[in-house]
Amino acid sequence: MDGFGGTTLRINLSTEEIERTPTDPEFARSWLGARGFVSKILYDEVPRDADPLGVDNLFIVTTGVLTGSFCPVGSKVGFGCISPATNGHADSSMGGHLGPELRYAGYDLIVMEGIAAGPTYLYIDDDTIELRPAGDYWGMGSLELEKRMKKDLGDDFQIATIGPSGENGIVFSCITHDFGRQAGRCGVGAVMGSKKLKAIAVRGTKSLPVHDLDSMYKLTYDIIQRTKTHPNMAPWQKYGTAFFVGWSNERGCFPTKNFQETYHKDWEKIDGERLVEDCLVSDKACFGCWMNCGKYTRARIPGKPDTYQEGPEYETIALVGGSCAFTDINHVAYANHLLDDIGMDTMSGGSTVAFAMECYQRGIITKDDLEGHELRWGNIDDFEHFVRMIAARRGIGDIFARGTKGAAEALGRGTIDFASQAKGMEFSGYDTRWYPAQLLSYCTCDIGAHHSKSWTITTDIELGRDTIEGKAEVVIYLQHIRPLFDTWSCCRLFWGELDVTPEEHVDSIKHLTGWDVTLEECMRVSERVWNLNRAHFIERNGGPGRKFDVAPARHLDEPIPGGPAEGKVVGRENFEAMLDDYYANRGWDEDGNPTREILDDLGIGYAADNLEKLGFLGKPIPGGIPKVRGRELKPKAM
Repeated sequence: MDGFGGTTLRINLSTEEIERTPTDPEFARSWLGARGFVSKILYDEVPRDADPLGVDNLFIVTTGVLTGSFCPVGSKVGFGCISPATNGHADSSMGGHLGPELRYAGYDLIVMEGIAAGPTYLYIDDDTIELRPAGDYWGMGSLELEKRMKKDLGDDFQIATIGPSGENGIVFSCITHDFGRQAGRCGVGAVMGSKKLKAIAVRGTKSLPVHDLDSMYKLTYDIIQRTKTHPNMAPWQKYGTAFFVGWSNERGCFPTKNFQETYHKDWEKIDGERLVEDCLVSDKACFGCWMNCGKYTRARIPGKPDTYQEGPEYETIALVGGSCAFTDINHVAYANHLLDDIGMDTMSGGSTVAFAMECYQRGIITKDDLEGHELRWGNIDDFEHFVRMIAARRGIGDIFARGTKGAAEALGRGTIDFASQAKGMEFSGYDTRWYPAQLLSYCTCDIGAHHSKSWTITTDIELGRDTIEGKAEVVIYLQHIRPLFDTWSCCRLFWGELDVTPEEHVDSIKHLTGWDVTLEECMRVSERVWNLNRAHFIERNGGPGRKFDVAPARHLDEPIPGGPAEGKVVGRENFEAMLDDYYANRGWDEDGNPTREILDDLGIGYAADNLEKLGFLGKPIPGGIPKVRGRELKPKAM
């Protein structure tokens, strides 16, 4: 099959049985890969009452249709499971080199079930597949382990690891690869750890069959020539995502002190310019990328060992640096290394510590809860001690190992009001009180709050930050186009920043596979995935769906105290009106439940049958379903 490795693996970790089957061409065309594969497999195969950290959950590693090709940029690999943070569908992707290496070994998809008898790692060397003991590796940090395994196996192996956080089931644990690439969201590292799977090591030496190599070469060459002189290329190459700090701060959406504020007065001490001047060692790129936006850095803090890490990128600077109120880029970089090695998502990890800092500020937790330590804003020693408490689940660290929602539910005392999360997933690095579309994006996201599925800050600016008109339709469009890159498994920055069009990505798919595919077809797949994930979440958690699309009180009721967005707040009435508009444009009923009409139209009527049995199928929509539902090819919006 052109464009694919050709083989799907099924691995039972309990019995150590390994099954190889040809990748199904019809399945590949219907779901396109990665996020799509995960959505369908989880829906079909995981019992609705399965414990996310139990034996019945699946752990999926998957490529997408463009992984390993030299389109711009087919570097991604996806991971999937039921999330321990949200109890819903989880898909999380990362760049680097693991996905292409898996393709070059001949594999498109790995589905793992059961739980290994003891610490284990998956070894793949072309046709050799083994489950090997990992007892000597258990307890090691993610970064430390990757270095050790490359020494043990060879530098030409691509390796993904978890740290102690994943071993101990912290719900925001990540998977790390290439010394700084993470599948960070949804707690996929915790599920990997629950399977007793410490690492995945892959070496592939095969080629990827291409349907029309000459056309694919020409398309990619033309894109390279055009994008290397694009005005956005130079700042991305110099600073990576860290250059965005000042932009967000000036526009009043930079999270500061657990989203209490949206303007960091010392932002210049933690921005991209300071990162390059104080910490940069070298640039770093994922597979097939000429942007080199990764920044390999050194953190130097008196009294602590120097650390080397990739990053921090913008989201880490926002949710560790801003939200925890650091004022030294070296401290942010050191915290980045700490979280990466322990195996925590820096986004949810930073937010969880910031939430705890506000609890300490308010006297809700005290030094007695912190083993005699404090938890002060901007203090790296306090930050490190508390992170280690969480990782080991010591004392009150066990409560915060559940994330901000779980911790707030345990603590009570109104803490849920200032936990910036949706469905159990912490907000990305943008405050929403002057950005209503972004708030809607977070609260309706199928995996829990995450900017990668819909980032609408520029849309809010362009349409007016004080209005809600027209926002829902754009959110839906972005919730289809942005996750499509996770399905294709390529980097969305070339679309968002360098004006490589979605149509050019579809042309790459045509040249690679020989499929007569269109962008409209791909957008329809993305809409199908979104609706299937919605149905799956309701089936697992009950309904109606609207009760889960809830915004934190801080983002609805608490005006911003100062800075460029002073006095701004969305308001409950506006938010509920946006939800109504969103459901109407999606073809769901006013309770946020998908309707039979929409699910049948997307070819997933079986989900309607399941929702109907549970009593959560949406009521028929007067006047019929919307015909477009955000799939029209709008001008580029990030």
